[in-house]
Amino acid sequence: MSSSRTGRPPVQRAVRRPAASRPPRENPVQRLYDNARRAWDRPLTAYYLILGGSLLITVLGLVMVYSASQITALQLSLPGSFFFRKQFLAACIGGVLLLVASRMPVKLHRALAYPILAGAVFMMALVQVPGIGMSVNGNQNWISLGGSFQIQPSEFGKLALVLWGADLMARKQDKGMLIQWKHMLVPLVPVAFLLLGLIMLGGDMGTAIILTAILFGLLWLAGAPTRLFVGVLSIALTLGFILIKTSPNRMARLSCIGATEPKTGVADCWQAVHGIYALASGGIFGSGLGASVEKWGQLPEAHTDFIFAVTGEELGLAGTLSVLALFAALGYAGIRVAGRTEDPFVRYAAGGVTTWITAQAVINIGAVLGLLPIAGVPLPLFSYGGSALLPTMFAIGLLIAFARDDPAARAALSMRQPRFGRKRAGGTVRDRGPRRWNTMRRRAPGARSSGER
Repeated sequence: MSSSRTGRPPVQRAVRRPAASRPPRENPVQRLYDNARRAWDRPLTAYYLILGGSLLITVLGLVMVYSASQITALQLSLPGSFFFRKQFLAACIGGVLLLVASRMPVKLHRALAYPILAGAVFMMALVQVPGIGMSVNGNQNWISLGGSFQIQPSEFGKLALVLWGADLMARKQDKGMLIQWKHMLVPLVPVAFLLLGLIMLGGDMGTAIILTAILFGLLWLAGAPTRLFVGVLSIALTLGFILIKTSPNRMARLSCIGATEPKTGVADCWQAVHGIYALASGGIFGSGLGASVEKWGQLPEAHTDFIFAVTGEELGLAGTLSVLALFAALGYAGIRVAGRTEDPFVRYAAGGVTTWITAQAVINIGAVLGLLPIAGVPLPLFSYGGSALLPTMFAIGLLIAFARDDPAARAALSMRQPRFGRKRAGGTVRDRGPRRWNTMRRRAPGARSSGER
């Protein structure tokens, strides 16, 4: 063995290996996008968006109703929390309706379509009976229930049209009848025009616009050809033009679009202009909850149709954008439920409810921003009004039931159910005895459980 001059064995030098190539660093923005996309694609995303978004809108609406209605209540010699207590009671009843609707099977929803439609038509006809119907702000669309409680049957007409129209179109699709235009229009359009006629007898143009949007949503989901869609839209626009042209009040509302002064020609745009003032004075984070100035008699209907303006003044741009984000999430979840189902009734009903809530929110917020005429429709789940809140929360329960009925969501929910038969002691899980496991594999003879030795 060779040695060095010092007599020591030579030092063996380690062979250098080529350095392993490092993986490229992942872009944090791309990673965030991928994580968000995976979260959106989960089976329970629509379920959580509908449930969480609707509850957040309702709770925030209760807070803003309390803040915006105090001055109005005091001006009417009522307790400051008068309107809040009524809205809270309606929200509790609506919560029960939401829970019941979310637990009902689809077959029961379809069975309720005709009774709800018949009840809505009957109540809307009662509005026009002298001594039963009553007028509020010039619209004959209310029935007094005694005391300070009133009900607006036209709000339940929206729910009736969604359920009945979805059941009708689903049955016709199952029979292959939607390929003919007459089966697509009859009897859906005549019944919708019946509801619109009963509503317009009372002069409620805003609710009529929402019902028209629901009708077009159902026709669009049914795959109506373009010429048919344009034809029905032309008839609706012509009737709407005639109704607006023959009403000085509606013409005045139309002339207030984009107004910056309270007096615009012959029209009094006080409400529209002061809604803009409220939004403009809010800034980024608002003047503070309860610190609105416009609600002190300057802004009419501060807790109903123009509650979004008070929200912008007290919570600022951050508050209004939060409300818009919640409605956008709710609309996205509804579209996702309608697009991923194979049940035609679920698709039509989910699409109708989504069209209803989205169109009503757009019309209300557009009027507050001065981009659309003031139609007198409340902000769904947010504005004061039990007649609007109850059917809307039942419709949200429909969406929750449809989201839960998705096979992937049903499987995910079943996996999250708690396990029973275990006892925790000292941070460990102890078995109380032999346990049967539900498995697709049959246990081999003589095999022992994993806990036996």
